[in-house]
Amino acid sequence: MAAGFGLLLFLAATTPFCFGANVTYDHRALVIDGNRRVLVSGSIHYPRSTPDMWPDLIQKSKDGGLDVIETYVFWNLHEPVRGQYDFEGRKDLVKFVKLVKEAGLLVHLRIGPYVCAEWNYGGFPLWLHFIPGIVLRTDNEPFKAEMKRFTAKIVDMMKQENLYASQGGPIILSQIENEYGNIDSAYGNSAKTYINWAAAMATSFDTGVPWVMCQQSDAPNPIINTCNGFYCDQFTPNSNNKPKMWTENWSGWFSAFGDPLPYRPVEDLAFSVARFYQLGGTFQNYYMYHGGTNFGRSTGGPFITTSYDYDAPIDEYGLLRQPKWGHLKDVHKAIKLCEEAMVQLIQKPLLLATVYKTASGQCAAFLANVGTQSDATVKFNGNSYNLPAWSVSILPDCKNVVLNTAKINSVSTITKFVRQPWKDDTTATDAFVSGGVGSMNP
Repeated sequence: MAAGFGLLLFLAATTPFCFGANVTYDHRALVIDGNRRVLVSGSIHYPRSTPDMWPDLIQKSKDGGLDVIETYVFWNLHEPVRGQYDFEGRKDLVKFVKLVKEAGLLVHLRIGPYVCAEWNYGGFPLWLHFIPGIVLRTDNEPFKAEMKRFTAKIVDMMKQENLYASQGGPIILSQIENEYGNIDSAYGNSAKTYINWAAAMATSFDTGVPWVMCQQSDAPNPIINTCNGFYCDQFTPNSNNKPKMWTENWSGWFSAFGDPLPYRPVEDLAFSVARFYQLGGTFQNYYMYHGGTNFGRSTGGPFITTSYDYDAPIDEYGLLRQPKWGHLKDVHKAIKLCEEAMVQLIQKPLLLATVYKTASGQCAAFLANVGTQSDATVKFNGNSYNLPAWSVSILPDCKNVVLNTAKINSVSTITKFVRQPWKDDTTATDAFVSGGVGSMNP
């Protein structure tokens, strides 16, 4: 990496976000205080870890190059009995959001209130099911009344604590509903009426930040429709006035009893990220960045395990999963070097290359080999570049490659469990008693 790149990287990594911001969007990106931003986000669900873990998880996310922390809000966790709310301990949403702000990061608050998330009943409280005449997630007055009441409760809590960006807080985005487009055909004409109502209801709260709907191709203006999946580089928003956003890039998958543990190679994950930004994306979120644990009876679906590790960059216990965390950190650094050029229009889309240029002439390029079997050599700007199969190279100056997604430079680690005795552990060896450390392989 050239010295100039190093300086740019340092500045990009240390430039803080300005709270008290005006957040809008245009066809290219989210716009914060008049500046288009390329943002990297990661999901951490506050109730799937303990409050003591939150500061460390957030700091590791920041160290890994994230700008935004994304979380769902879990209705049945907070209102197990109608009208009786619980926001204590692992349920302290306000504390979690404030800790994110203290770390200098932003928040995407996915209120839902249906969230799926492999969570019991998709986040709906069980008492909702027994309200006379109710039909969930459609144009049904009893359901809409309850959905609006809980959404208003969460929005009001955030406003009272000045947590929206327009108030000086970290929340720059909110989500209403969740992947409804996957099932809306089952509701017939009522589905469209319901989605239009949900959009109008959300925007009526005047939060001062944009709202999104994921997997909702007919999301009405001004709601931004976003993509979920393993790959979203081919996704196109439903309006030329909306930015290309990816709310769930699945870093792995949830685990079920009797099934193999899910695993997604970091080379593939990094490729998906780079391709998304290469082809016009400006907001991408890892689902999950830290998966955590399904405590109690919170897990949803048959045979889903207590562990919600998700093969995420930060594992269930809050430890860095290497080389996944480190390689993605390098990807984020490389992408941030291109930010100033990337938020402009794509100047020259080619078969394997995408070029961005600013009015002042700053240039950034992405070179891709989408073949899965063979390496490729491409000529670009008079130079030859070798691209391993299924990889993207990032050139912040349209000349020098600072990263290829298939080449891992970060460390790899093997986790060991270390036994530390209690004071009254009479079976401890002399080594333990004298302060030595013993270990055993997992």
